[in-house]
Amino acid sequence: MPFLLSGVLHLLPLPAAPHAGPGFRAVLDRALYDAEALVLGGIHSCVVENFGDAPFVATGVDPHVPAMMAVIGAALRQRFGDALSLGLNILRNDALAAMGAAAACEAAFIRVNVLSGATWTDQGLITGEAHRLLRYRRELGAPVRIAADLLVKHGVPAGQTDLGELAREASGRGGADVLILTGSRTGAPASLDDVARVREAVPSLPAWVGSGVTPETVAAVARVAQGAIVGTTLHQEGRIGLPLDIERVRRLVGSLG
Repeated sequence: MPFLLSGVLHLLPLPAAPHAGPGFRAVLDRALYDAEALVLGGIHSCVVENFGDAPFVATGVDPHVPAMMAVIGAALRQRFGDALSLGLNILRNDALAAMGAAAACEAAFIRVNVLSGATWTDQGLITGEAHRLLRYRRELGAPVRIAADLLVKHGVPAGQTDLGELAREASGRGGADVLILTGSRTGAPASLDDVARVREAVPSLPAWVGSGVTPETVAAVARVAQGAIVGTTLHQEGRIGLPLDIERVRRLVGSLG
């Protein structure tokens, strides 16, 4: 299985976000600009997320959020076609909204921070709704994969903490198609020992690293994981508020060898 590199399109604040944004047209233009940097730099997969909408609600975002993200996804599909595979993440954990938007714009996968179990976060206690998500996907008839975080960043599990058991629960009872390991916060590296534990517990599913990957670490990550979602290091000066930097993208891709 080839190693999958996915960049992240950290969207600017959407309309009605807690912090003032530049308007939807500017959000869309930035997303297209950043996506072009990924494709020209050699990365052909990305996760689109409403990062600028912080502070987030736990679930149940306003209806315009998945609608606008579906429009952005459709624009990306129209511009780049099969050169860019799409994933959607509607923060903090509105998996149903993400699934609906993904079906509308033909995204390949969604990222779900809490698929099964429960996690204490800065939005309070978030409880997974795998049962509703799997049923909704079936009703939509959408071939959208579910990439589920384990021990998600900016959160503490409520209850089970054994990583192997969490992996088995998310994959077997939760129905995840991909398992994601992160560090404790945005930009923090994941433990490669944890990735190895997840691979041992659930060898049938891909394990991705979801934070902290850099040109200096990506080769080591690729020896253990089947993919990586790379965000912070690809921005100009390594600052999420700035656009993506094509030279940083090229450097990361080149570091894979």
